[in-house]
Amino acid sequence: MTAVAAVDLGASSGRVVRGVVTDGHVHIEEVHRFANGPVHRRGSLHWDLPGLYREVLAGLRLAGEVDSIGIDSWAVDYGLLDARGELLGDPVCYRDSRTDGIKPADGLYEINGLQFQPFNTMFQLMAEPLLPQASQLLLIPDLISYWLTGERGAEYTNATTTGLIDVRTGQWSPELTRALQGLLPVLRRPGDLAGTYNGIPVIAVGSHDTASAVVAVPAETDRFAYISCGTWSLVGVELPEPVLTAESRAANFTNEGGVDGTVRYLRNVMGLWLLQECLRTWDTELAPLLREAAHATGSVFDPNDPVFLPPGDMPARIERWCGKTMTRAEIVRSILDSLALAHRDAIADAQRLSGKEVEVVHVVGGGSRNELLCQLTADACGLPVVAGPAEATALGNVLVQARAVGAADGTLADLRKLVRRSQALRRYLPR
Repeated sequence: MTAVAAVDLGASSGRVVRGVVTDGHVHIEEVHRFANGPVHRRGSLHWDLPGLYREVLAGLRLAGEVDSIGIDSWAVDYGLLDARGELLGDPVCYRDSRTDGIKPADGLYEINGLQFQPFNTMFQLMAEPLLPQASQLLLIPDLISYWLTGERGAEYTNATTTGLIDVRTGQWSPELTRALQGLLPVLRRPGDLAGTYNGIPVIAVGSHDTASAVVAVPAETDRFAYISCGTWSLVGVELPEPVLTAESRAANFTNEGGVDGTVRYLRNVMGLWLLQECLRTWDTELAPLLREAAHATGSVFDPNDPVFLPPGDMPARIERWCGKTMTRAEIVRSILDSLALAHRDAIADAQRLSGKEVEVVHVVGGGSRNELLCQLTADACGLPVVAGPAEATALGNVLVQARAVGAADGTLADLRKLVRRSQALRRYLPR
């Protein structure tokens, strides 16, 4: 039996999970969960990274004796270190307005292969007042790893979301990082040793949470699309090479690094953030609204409209977009219908642009528990949807660690077989 600790930091909550791999199965147990979210300070949205780190340490104590530790988090955000290795202020949240109005330069897509998002790290750096004082940049999971081990590095899958990696070479782009000399650390790959914490190996996993989630997609063949559905819906296919055509750029598709040299060819869709913000505004529970929404009629809106990116009164923004007043159930149904159609469009475009045929859609992450959304997605796509595991990110984190310490072996297909053996899945057929 091998036990590992997976630190999984999301934009709305974090947790530490103890994972056990034994007898060809993988089991996980959440040992510590804690709240997370941006806070307003000095006119900007920030993350309380020291507070998150204290919670990580508490969770590792509760995880007990483990053979390794791995860390994943949301993408693009970073901390800056001074010459003494101290953090220069709390990291700014990607939902902050400081990058409003930024436009990409011509030719970027051919280098980094990224869908334009104004909050990508490279654009945040253009609006970063602390940059002249900085001696090192560390992405969020790498910053937590540094505080645990004293060792600095940049895990590859997350680094590809910065916009500073040449997607063709898998290295920092000399052209895009010329003004950042010395600021960017050496790259690590999933499975590399990142250091030790109290004698325990800290393993670089797919530290972008979506990269870990895709590891745990329980696919039986390679003819699948995935939707990693949480705060965001990351919708795409797994490829051996990036797609850098003008058509791909125009369709707003991104080429992000995956585990074992794969490419996560996907589109970011504003996901359950829309629903989360509505529930926060209403201060109510989701379950009764979902029951009502199943029989309600909604309106369709573009979930990726930038008006929905910041926190605030989401129901009012949706009603303004749709041009009418709606009940709560109608707003929930509008969100789910709009997401299902956005999922359909992304999967259809991914197939057209990559040439990869899809036979099944795998929904993983918290959204896999939303039965209405899964059924609507199957209906919209005209394809079967397999829902689960809900804990895909933690499972992918655990599996990469397990392989690194010798408790699992083989390819991604072999790791996914462990997931199928261990997890209950639900299948939705299109109606």
